[in-house]
Amino acid sequence: MTKVMTVSDAVEAYIKDGSTITFGGFIGSAHPEEVSLTIEQKFLDTGHPNNLTLLYCAGMGDAKEKGLNHLGHEDLVSKVIGGHWGLVPKLQKLALENKVAAYNLPQGVISQLYRDIAAGKPGVITHVGLKTYVDPRLEGGKINEKAAEAGDIVELIQIHGQEKLLYNAFPIDVAVIRATYADEHGNCTMEHEGVTLDALPIAQATKNSGGKVIVQVEGIVQHGSLDTRMVKIPGILVDAIVVSKPENHMQTFETQYNPAYSGEIRVPVDTLTPLPMDVRKVITRRAAMELVPNAIVNLGLGMPECISAVAAEENISDMMVLTAESGVIGGVPAAGLSFGVTANAECVIDQGYQFDFYDGGGLDVAFLGLAEMDGQGNVNVSKFGTRLPGCGGFINITQNAKKVVFCGTFTAGGLKEEFRDGKLEIQQEGRGRKLVNQVEQITFSGEYAKEMGQKVYYITERAVFELTEQGVTLIEIAPGVDLQKDILDQMGFAPIIGDVKPMDARLFNEEKMGLQM
Repeated sequence: MTKVMTVSDAVEAYIKDGSTITFGGFIGSAHPEEVSLTIEQKFLDTGHPNNLTLLYCAGMGDAKEKGLNHLGHEDLVSKVIGGHWGLVPKLQKLALENKVAAYNLPQGVISQLYRDIAAGKPGVITHVGLKTYVDPRLEGGKINEKAAEAGDIVELIQIHGQEKLLYNAFPIDVAVIRATYADEHGNCTMEHEGVTLDALPIAQATKNSGGKVIVQVEGIVQHGSLDTRMVKIPGILVDAIVVSKPENHMQTFETQYNPAYSGEIRVPVDTLTPLPMDVRKVITRRAAMELVPNAIVNLGLGMPECISAVAAEENISDMMVLTAESGVIGGVPAAGLSFGVTANAECVIDQGYQFDFYDGGGLDVAFLGLAEMDGQGNVNVSKFGTRLPGCGGFINITQNAKKVVFCGTFTAGGLKEEFRDGKLEIQQEGRGRKLVNQVEQITFSGEYAKEMGQKVYYITERAVFELTEQGVTLIEIAPGVDLQKDILDQMGFAPIIGDVKPMDARLFNEEKMGLQM
């Protein structure tokens, strides 16, 4: 019996009111846009399905209309457990207005949770999230009052005398995932996808929960024609196959199809255009000085992405291997709405396995953004008043890398600076402080990092801080700035003044630095 259905029939047959539903995808990569769009349209037309519980791992959206923004309607969803909220403003709005019970858990934990649900385990038991806002002694990952009323989904437990967090498992009624081709029996391949993510464990978790699995594909092939070694999702796990329109099956939300992203070809990569001489270049140059030979590296979104351009300009790119939490290893990472895929990747593994490697300490260096930090060494990137970016993979990555380097400007909003003769001149100070007395939410715990003996640096254009046993310690100052006026007076806490050295004057000049590892 064929499992091929229209997308409308599949949604009507399998997604019922009150269902717990989960989606695959990473921003726009491997997201089943045709199905999420159809769910929205059916709800708007008929009021069904409604009262859904939504579980998702990575951010899936374009920060406007696409992806899981299609589900951002009051009454369509009643509970949302997500790893990253920054790209789904419509769901954010429901959460901040307390119209759904909303939770934000580490992306890697949700990825691993699928496997534990599939295996019938009680949930994910891990150190990830301890002493951050996910810890039930703080916020328990709850975003709003409705979540507090709905109850805890994270527990603090003891194993062999050590504190751990238990992220509880629960059954999944419907999975919506994506592949490239499927045969009539539901066997699916993913050769045109840039990432494989959690497609297999999502399908296994749902099937073993007694649920239904819907797979969106670009085409149907005859049973027996697929190379069995290429089958990523076996037909025994699939209930419905729906064929998408090409515009709803883009490889990423920016790219219809690039075979270099799916490893089918390798393309020549010209040297990255050098960064202009600005504050980003100063900060990322200084951050690149923290690289070690043959480092396995993760670069976060935003300013840390620029480190790859600095490395290319300084001819040290071949001294490190870039990875992303989506499962890509090596190659040239894409940015923007294509972030998560890589041209010329050396390898693509499932997302859950990448987080296993990260959680166990596999990263030599991680470079992440510095949005807000305090005197305890805590960093917040997940919640700012009415903005709710969420943690994504930030907690998994920063809590476990051997060395963590946070990168960001000292102040925000209107900051103007000039670089000349190896010195920094601040012409206009930013309106907002980023180094505050207490962060709004703890996404990275300085206390936990000190307990683990982790190397942690906070790099700005005018000062470099290190987290020591004594606390946040000032170790470098840019030539040309005044310690009191430009640094201490612009902070919400008093750092420890260590053996302060001048930042390397080469950071502030146009010429290459001559970096070596």
